[in-house]
This record gives sequence, structure tokens and C-alpha cells, in this order.
Amino acid sequence: MFFKRLLMAGGLSMVLVLGACGGSDEESTEEEGTEEGATTEEDNSASSGDVDAEGIARDNCASCHGEDFSGGVGPALAGTSLSEADFEETVRNGQGQMPAFSEDQVSDDELSALYTFFSEQ
Repeated sequence: MFFKRLLMAGGLSMVLVLGACGGSDEESTEEEGTEEGATTEEDNSASSGDVDAEGIARDNCASCHGEDFSGGVGPALAGTSLSEADFEETVRNGQGQMPAFSEDQVSDDELSALYTFFSEQ
């Protein structure tokens, strides 16, 4: 039980660090020179809009929900049958052994991108 809580705390810490590291001003100034409607290599690598949902999922969900998100300690997320509202409520409030993730840990945009990513699996 202690080990699981330690892993969850580590995962939450990673979410906080990733959220705090966000983009820098340098990235935005580089993109300002891009013609409107044109895409950059960085845009093409994003899973959903400007959010790398797959990267976030691999970093924060795979340890409990499986490397391919088909289930593990936690239930399968790939091909989720949950509504987006139920998915968001579960992530925000936690359920069973799953911890809650605040908006400071996972933004609403990231949460929406994760839902889309898992729904398309």
C-alpha cells in the first residue's frame, strides 16, 4: 500500500513539474514568424491541438493503466466508453485508488486532449 501511494505521489509530482515547465517565450517568438495557416514541425507532432496528449498519457497514465492503455492496476483507457463529462469528473475527483488531479496539475485543455486521445484508441 505504501509503495502504491509513493508511486502515485511520484506521478503527481511529474504532472506538477511538467505543468510548471510549459513553453517558454522563445518558442512563441519563433512561431510568430510562421505564416498564418502554416504548420510547423512542432505542430505536426502534437496529438491534439497544441497539447501532446500521448506524451502526457505515457508520462502520467501508463504506469497504472498499461503501456498501451488497455488496463493494468487501473482500468483500460483505450477506447473509453465514458462520456467526456464522466472522464473529467473521474480525473478531477479521483475514484477508488486513482488520485484526483487538480486543474493546476492537468489543465482543462490537456484533459480534453487526453479524452480525445483515449477515445480514438
